[in-house]
Amino acid sequence: MMGSDPIGPSEGTPMQSGFGNHFASEAVPGALPVGRNSPQKVAFGLYAEQLSGTAFTAPRHENRRSWLYRMRPSAMHPPFTPYSHDTLIRSGPFDKAPSSPNRLRWNPLLLPQDPVDFIDSLVTYAGNGDVGAGFGCGIHGYAANVSMVDRAFFSADGEILVVPQQGALRIVTELGVLPVAPLQVAVIPRGMRFRVELIDGPARGYVCENYGTPFRLPDLGPIGSNGLANPRDFKATVAAFEDVERPTQIVQKYMAGLWTTTQDHSPFDVVAWHGNLAPMRYDLTRFNTINSVSFDHPDPSIFTVLTSPSDTHGTANIDFVIFPPRWMVAEDTFRPPWFHRNVMSEFMGLIHGEYDAKAEGFAPGGASLHNCMSSHGPDAQSYAKAVSADLTPQRITDSMAFMFESRHAFRPTRWAMDTPLLQRDYDACWTGFEKAQLPGMEQA
Repeated sequence: MMGSDPIGPSEGTPMQSGFGNHFASEAVPGALPVGRNSPQKVAFGLYAEQLSGTAFTAPRHENRRSWLYRMRPSAMHPPFTPYSHDTLIRSGPFDKAPSSPNRLRWNPLLLPQDPVDFIDSLVTYAGNGDVGAGFGCGIHGYAANVSMVDRAFFSADGEILVVPQQGALRIVTELGVLPVAPLQVAVIPRGMRFRVELIDGPARGYVCENYGTPFRLPDLGPIGSNGLANPRDFKATVAAFEDVERPTQIVQKYMAGLWTTTQDHSPFDVVAWHGNLAPMRYDLTRFNTINSVSFDHPDPSIFTVLTSPSDTHGTANIDFVIFPPRWMVAEDTFRPPWFHRNVMSEFMGLIHGEYDAKAEGFAPGGASLHNCMSSHGPDAQSYAKAVSADLTPQRITDSMAFMFESRHAFRPTRWAMDTPLLQRDYDACWTGFEKAQLPGMEQA
């Protein structure tokens, strides 16, 4: 879109289909070079710039990069200086608070009373790994009530996965506009500048900042060639640009700190682009759930939407897993998630509804953390209901929970351990279980 106004409304925003596809898009006919990436002179005096999401020499099937054709080079800015605003976003190594083996749960973030945009609302619950070493992740929440204006943000530390819980967002990126609402998620590549605008009032949600291998679709193995999150249901942006001659603050996250500079124009001036590194949106309601049709409750890996592999095959740096509406038909089976202790660590959030393993206390917008080898499972009330249930076919409706699962233990931040949102009585939900009675034992 040309002119002096910012990129316009997102209603009916055109998008491109396919996860990891190689896309080509131009907002002005003739802006995209043909047959080469970096001609001596780009059309209209545009500047060619490559954004690489992997090393140049990564295998072809893993290599991600896009070529951008913009009105000014992104390098055209003064030095970055430390961001002076006091924020609660943190990054690995997470060593500012003692690690705790305890099960933790938080009430939802409170919506702000004073004006707060997406950047300044970010608060970190926990994380793992090391941004400099390129593994692990940070898990943040946001609760904002105003749009970003003449500001842009990007993370040099990791790829950004946004999971809205309340309020639709309009994410303006260098490669176009990405509308995203609750029950949808957005994936924004590492280093890509973006602006978050609120569409329908205050917004709250979750953010996973992936320091490791970029998210990809999981292998399906014996499931076959279809199912879970299908590639065509991922939507990528199309080229749209701003021709705005007005100072814009650029805030970047680099090596765990926030830094800022100012450009004298909008950074969203990419007129054309091509490549397979692009912001994407996925509608969680399109997830093709696979489940048991005989007996037993399968492992939650059957609900994996995206995975960031580690150097150990089959053991993820971070998995994004959802628990969507689905039929439960397993016979002679305890249908909710069973009691378990995992080598993997689990951070959970609830977008809406009620999670079937927790009848009380886990509210939409809330969060829980069960670290490596932490015993957890259904609370006493949910357990009692499940063992006495009539095992007719049951459909779980009006519910969407999710999990960030990692091979690395999550270390909570000092804020997460000190905030009054922390439910200090969480362990009490595992009291009240009756002792099993073996033959010949008297009732205690």
